[in-house]
Amino acid sequence: MRTLSEHILDIVQNSVSAGATLIEIIVVENKKKDICSLTINDNGCGMDAETLSRATDPFFTSRKTRKVGLGLPLLKQNAEAAGGSFKLESQPEKGTRLVAVFQRSNFDRPPLGDIWNTLYLMLLSYDKGDLIYSHQTEKGTFSFSFKELKEIVGDVSFQQKEIREGIIEYIKTNLSDIGAR
Repeated sequence: MRTLSEHILDIVQNSVSAGATLIEIIVVENKKKDICSLTINDNGCGMDAETLSRATDPFFTSRKTRKVGLGLPLLKQNAEAAGGSFKLESQPEKGTRLVAVFQRSNFDRPPLGDIWNTLYLMLLSYDKGDLIYSHQTEKGTFSFSFKELKEIVGDVSFQQKEIREGIIEYIKTNLSDIGAR
């Protein structure tokens, strides 16, 4: 995984698999403090202490379809390689909170990537609740809720070309306006 958007997609897939009906993604970029942080909160089934202690082991996964789980270990490795930190908290029946912090100016910090396409893909596939995305920089904050967007669009398919292009342009423009990168 080379970009934060790829990490976000992977973690959100974990949240969906855990039955989350509310997923919150918060990206904060701060030039003055030289940090870029990614926080993902969900209200999924959570993990017990043993599972939590092994969650960043690449040779552990709770899935039955494969014997390795690389998403969390790679995110942890990328954060630490970029002069940052990684923290994972979880409680059964309460959900999970992940915080990855990167030194913003560090050469090894993954770029944001095409978050607009990642969010659009998640919008198409996540219908069990709400996903809230928030991105903060010194210039401002951009945030939106999948649930609110679905209410605005109504019964129109998100796959219609005009709707898809409109959503992607909306995200790109607002991220550009606050200087996200």
